[in-house]
Amino acid sequence: MAIQKGDQIPDGTLTEFVEVETEGCSLGPNAFKVADLVKGKKIAVFAVPGAFTPTCSAKHVPSYLEHYDALKAAGIDEIWCVAVNDAFVMGAWGRDQKVNGRIRMMADGSGLWTKQLGLELDLTERGLGVRSQRYSMVIDNGVVTQLNLEQGGGYEVSDAETMLKQL
Repeated sequence: MAIQKGDQIPDGTLTEFVEVETEGCSLGPNAFKVADLVKGKKIAVFAVPGAFTPTCSAKHVPSYLEHYDALKAAGIDEIWCVAVNDAFVMGAWGRDQKVNGRIRMMADGSGLWTKQLGLELDLTERGLGVRSQRYSMVIDNGVVTQLNLEQGGGYEVSDAETMLKQL
C-alpha cells in the first residue's frame, strides 16, 4: 500500500554526500534518520527514478532550483531530491546540477525507504533494477500534506510549479 496524504512518513535512513565537513557531519556520505530530519520542519521532497537521467536532469532538478526562493517564501524549510542511487552518485549529480546546498541530494541506496513508502518502480527489464517512482510530496512535521504521483513515467504533477500552487 502506497503512502497517502495525511499519513505519517515512515522512518528510515537516507544518505547524503557532505561536501564541506562541519561539526557533526564528516566529509563524504553521512547517514540521516528521516524521523530526525522532518521533526518540526516543512520539507518539499521530489523523487526521481535515477540521477543523471534525461528528464530528471533537464527538468526536475532545474524546476526546484528555479523556484527555490518562492518555495522558501511559501514556508518550505528544506528541499530534498531522493533517488535510489548511492550517496557518491547523488553528490556528483548535485555538483553537476550546481545545487550548492539549495537541494539536499538524498540517496536511498538500496531503495529501502522508497519500498516503505510503497513507491518503488521495477525497471529491471530496462537494466535499472528497482528504483523510485517519480513524485513530489510535502512533509510537515512528519505528516504527508501533499502527494503528487506521476503516472506512467510522465512529468506533469511533480514539478516545483505544481507544488507552489498547492502551498
